[in-house]
Amino acid sequence: MSDRISLPYPTLLQSDAKAPPKVPLELAASAESGVLDAITFRTIEVEQLFETLNRTATRIGQASLYRSLADPLTGKPLIDAKQAALRELEEDSALREALQSLILHASRREKDYYDLLFASFLGMASSPAHELELGGYGYETYKRGTQFMLDLVAQVEHLPEPKSAYLRSLMDTVKGFRGSRAHTLMLGPAYRTEKKILTRAEKPWYLPALKFRPSLFKPVGLSLTLILVLLALEFVPLLLDMAASVAPVFWLFVLPIALIAYAPIVGSFDRDGFIYPLRQIFKASVEGQNALDALGLLDELMAFLSFKEGFGHPVTLPRIVESKRNTALWQGLRNPILAYGNEDYVGNDIDLQSERLTFITGPNSGGKTAFCKTLAQSQLLAQAGCYVPAEQAEVTVADRIFYQVPETSHLSDGEGRFGTELKRTKEVFVAASAHSLVIMDELSEGTTHKEKIEISTDILDGFRQKGNSTLLITHNHELVEHFQARGIGQARQVEFRDENPTYRLIEGISKVSHADRVARKIGFSKDDIAQLLKGG
Repeated sequence: MSDRISLPYPTLLQSDAKAPPKVPLELAASAESGVLDAITFRTIEVEQLFETLNRTATRIGQASLYRSLADPLTGKPLIDAKQAALRELEEDSALREALQSLILHASRREKDYYDLLFASFLGMASSPAHELELGGYGYETYKRGTQFMLDLVAQVEHLPEPKSAYLRSLMDTVKGFRGSRAHTLMLGPAYRTEKKILTRAEKPWYLPALKFRPSLFKPVGLSLTLILVLLALEFVPLLLDMAASVAPVFWLFVLPIALIAYAPIVGSFDRDGFIYPLRQIFKASVEGQNALDALGLLDELMAFLSFKEGFGHPVTLPRIVESKRNTALWQGLRNPILAYGNEDYVGNDIDLQSERLTFITGPNSGGKTAFCKTLAQSQLLAQAGCYVPAEQAEVTVADRIFYQVPETSHLSDGEGRFGTELKRTKEVFVAASAHSLVIMDELSEGTTHKEKIEISTDILDGFRQKGNSTLLITHNHELVEHFQARGIGQARQVEFRDENPTYRLIEGISKVSHADRVARKIGFSKDDIAQLLKGG
């Protein structure tokens, strides 16, 4: 594997950005592109998954983690590379501690850099009017912001040399900022000619230019101001007479007035002539954008390690395998959100290697939906290069992950629930390939039972011919029996004991719904209705 790792993303900080990277990122998601479409993103609770994993220290780290979940990887080599980096950090405590120290230091100074790039400097000594408005002319922000990037490069250069290609590539990316024009200008000095900003090397010796000093205290400027005052005294008789008669008092008034005029003239010139143009150069620096992204991805790796340590159950880095179709083998799989810190959460096994269709049946509140969301979320974690909440795992990379649920709040074109859901199913079917993971919560609702069986059979046979892994959550045991009689698919049901769910997935088809148990639990059973009618 090459030492240079290319990421399939644009950088989080762009030249035309108006604000620092923030969460949630605005990422395009549609039925035509990306691993997740907008409906699946919302249904499998990616936002909550992000909150569970988010142990990042930097703002750019948060954005990197969010991006990895919202737009997961589809290439096995890069996923393998991230896993190798995590294994190295597990084994090399010195490297991990050094990296953690670097990230914590960066987190304390990161805001200074964003203030430099995006703030408006008001030219007055006041508290910020809001997040991106700062008092003063920007001198202190300039020094702190540039120092953040200079320190970042210097600290990475002192880190122990990693062995894994992914870590080495990220660190080399940060180090690469040292060779950039932006880094040279940050070190200084910077010069301004009539038309542009130049480094020392770019400025010919004969070209007149102003040298930037990030401070109001400029010996030359102050000297010129004093000379102008003295010249005024020399050539204006009234001022000369006043100076002669009340010299001490005169200077007490004249000098402050001169300085008051000096500060806004010099400060505004430096802000508009140096600081604002320089920060545009810094923002547009590809090397700077890449270095900041690399910092975020290093922070992301540390967040993955924190997830592993805090989960409270076995986690593993899944073995990523190649296959002509989507497959997965999960042992002791738990929900990454619900099981975090919950020692009683039950793990389950599922084998999606030999069967293309899997049916999940069982009464309400038995854990069917939670298990299927667990599958989708864990597949997502695997493709982010993260640990998965399982004892063992072996998965292929999914080009698409789909999760279909009833959306009765979005009925369209007067076609009712059946038509609306069928449109969604068609979208999924058209976009899915043999490498996709498709999960559906019921099919063909809103029509007769006979038609439901017929249409669902046609749809599922179509998905089976596509070759992807398809899971169906259903109460329709006749549909499942129809496929089992044909020797197609595997049937799993959620286990109940004494009408209480164990949250375990076992073989078989459930033919009970426990609807009356649920009705009694919420106080709306047959007896409850009678009591309510009596006014009790």
